[in-house]
Amino acid sequence: MPTADRVRTTLSSSDPDTPLWRASQAFRLVTLVYAISYQAATVDNYTNPRLSWFLVALMAVWSGASALMLARASLPRWQVVLADQIIVIALMASTRLVADYDWYSTRQTLPTTLWATNAVISAAILLGPRGGIASGVAMSVVSALVRDRFDTDLWSDATAPVLLSAGLALGLASNTARRAHEELRRAARSAAITEERERLARQVHDGVLQVLALVRRRGLEIGGPAAELAELAGEQEVALRVLISEQAAPRGDHTGSIVDVRALLRTQAGTAISVSTPADPVLVESDVAEELAAVVATALSNVELHAGAGAKAYVLLEDVDGELIVSIRDDGRGIPAGRLAAAEAEGRMGVSKSILGRVESLGGTAILDTDEGEGTEWEIRIPRTKGPA
Repeated sequence: MPTADRVRTTLSSSDPDTPLWRASQAFRLVTLVYAISYQAATVDNYTNPRLSWFLVALMAVWSGASALMLARASLPRWQVVLADQIIVIALMASTRLVADYDWYSTRQTLPTTLWATNAVISAAILLGPRGGIASGVAMSVVSALVRDRFDTDLWSDATAPVLLSAGLALGLASNTARRAHEELRRAARSAAITEERERLARQVHDGVLQVLALVRRRGLEIGGPAAELAELAGEQEVALRVLISEQAAPRGDHTGSIVDVRALLRTQAGTAISVSTPADPVLVESDVAEELAAVVATALSNVELHAGAGAKAYVLLEDVDGELIVSIRDDGRGIPAGRLAAAEAEGRMGVSKSILGRVESLGGTAILDTDEGEGTEWEIRIPRTKGPA
């Protein structure tokens, strides 16, 4: 299997949050050790030590069960995260059942602030920074209510800053992981598409293009009716070569309405039409590119209709200082003086509307240089972005 396909298969079957879930559950088990140690050190100060040990045992069981469910995704994670919020809040509230006011008003709640942070972390990984901060606020409020601390400065205690900071940090990390995974997935998909294009291009080059070149060469050698077949084979050979070069060229991730105008112009190449473009992409707005391609198509159509048999055309695209310059030249019979004005008077709008009108609508200029027997040359200049007429 090609490398890109392996990467794409791995990405499609993986969850970008999985490493965060596994790390958070390792943190959960570490904080459980701290909570049990805190319980052992403070249990003598409780009014109901047996109940406190039962609640700590419940906390340990839930820590192990939630760690497995969240790390393996054996249940929908939102259900486990929701249960996590409820259980942590219940354990925090149970502090009043095992200690008197003098104790719980000046100490941590029963599950400890560090262990309660796990619920905030889970919400942040699942829902992002907003979910993490919302959970942190909820836990901070519950802690203040249980300990009756609303009548003092909440920020003098570390509970709220720790919970809110953890929710924000892990939420941002979760969003970053998802964006990075999506970018890597797109890159792997683009690489796989490029590999497939290159494979098809090699097959076409080794098979179809060689046959078409042979048909064209032999047809021209035979002459007569075979020459027409040779010309058709030559046109298809040029079209296929253009198509292959376009497919093999790096396209990038052009979002919105930005396109590479080179691709639109290259499609008009043929045995009698040569198209030259820059090596680097020429990216412009799609409507500008389409109008420019239509101008070139109209000019080449006029070459085919009026330049005479055997006339060849040459198209050159240049990208200079934010301006696109397109030169369209042929070696045909040229246009006699006054012929364009006469054609417009007769109602033929090929030049005045299809060429000059389009160029003016793009805020550009079109200069025609021609004379009878000297061929025709258009020089079209338009700005990269569509300007006023």
